Amino acid sequence: MSDLRHSPLHERHLDLGATFTPFGPWTMPLKYDNELAEHRAVRSTAGLFDLSHMGQIRVRGPQAGEFLDHALISTLSSIPVSKAKYSMIVDEDGGILDDLISYRLAEDEFLVVPNAGNTAVVWEKFRERAAEFDVELTDESLGTALIAVQGPRAEQIIADLVAGDDETVVRGMKYYAAAPLTIAGVDVLLARTGYTGEDGYELYLPNAAAEELWDALLNAGSAYDMLPAGLAARDSLRLEAGMPLYGQELGTDITPVEAGMARAFATKEADFVGREALVGREPASAIVGLRGLGRRAAREGAEVFREGEKVGVVTSGQPSPTLGHPIALARLHPEFSAPGLSLEVDIRGKRHPVETVALPFYRRPER
Repeated sequence: MSDLRHSPLHERHLDLGATFTPFGPWTMPLKYDNELAEHRAVRSTAGLFDLSHMGQIRVRGPQAGEFLDHALISTLSSIPVSKAKYSMIVDEDGGILDDLISYRLAEDEFLVVPNAGNTAVVWEKFRERAAEFDVELTDESLGTALIAVQGPRAEQIIADLVAGDDETVVRGMKYYAAAPLTIAGVDVLLARTGYTGEDGYELYLPNAAAEELWDALLNAGSAYDMLPAGLAARDSLRLEAGMPLYGQELGTDITPVEAGMARAFATKEADFVGREALVGREPASAIVGLRGLGRRAAREGAEVFREGEKVGVVTSGQPSPTLGHPIALARLHPEFSAPGLSLEVDIRGKRHPVETVALPFYRRPER
């Protein structure tokens, strides 16, 4: 893994005894001690994640909103300043190149966050698609750190590290909103977003300040039994929350229609790349939740059957630490997407019963 990029927090992870794994062009913490303990900490108290492998592309200029309307499947020009929107970028045939979040920082400025393994592709496509627009693009990925605090105590942990009236900003921030703020003396973009199914925040900041802020967050979170958490816990958390992962649920062989995102462009007036392939398209498959009725968990690639006939394939699956039974996401023929259907999955040559369920598998309780 010597040729892989290191996070600006790599030395901190080494000090914490992390086990590392390749993720796109990066090497990132898979776990620190026990991934189940890290998962449960996020569900019960809080977890601290290094997400510095994610990309950051800044879009500035008088036509920034119009450019993103053209480049992505959603309408970005209408979202208010300080708000965020989840969307997708597709190729001309409608295949998903990435799913990403865009934050509107000003009337003429956005921060777009692609996935780690797709940042280079998104950057290339943005540059191609910006040719007819008055915009300036800057790839800030390698100079920006991203730290997340996720879990029911996340708000309190962040609030403990701000001064004066900024506590009101932290506590009053809505989901999918963002604001510049000073946390533990470090200037960040604070966003109430995440990928775990819990409340939480993501903090964007320069690499040079990453260790200082990580230490401050880890120290503040110790009072609430917060644990540093790696990609293994992040994956099990997002699966329980029914959130897709690029490269498993999403890819160029599936369109936003199959991914359940047709609503993003259902009333969109602006032209966008992929419109001709997507508008009016009937889904060829659907992403469906499966609950295992036995103890064995279906894994990625397991075939799904209905009365002996193959009807799809599992894209992600594992035992759910929170729910206590196996769960999976699968691409199935649309007629098998309704909750309550009895199906079977092939696990090492033996068929095991599952049933289709509504997503998400887990929804955080009101607190």
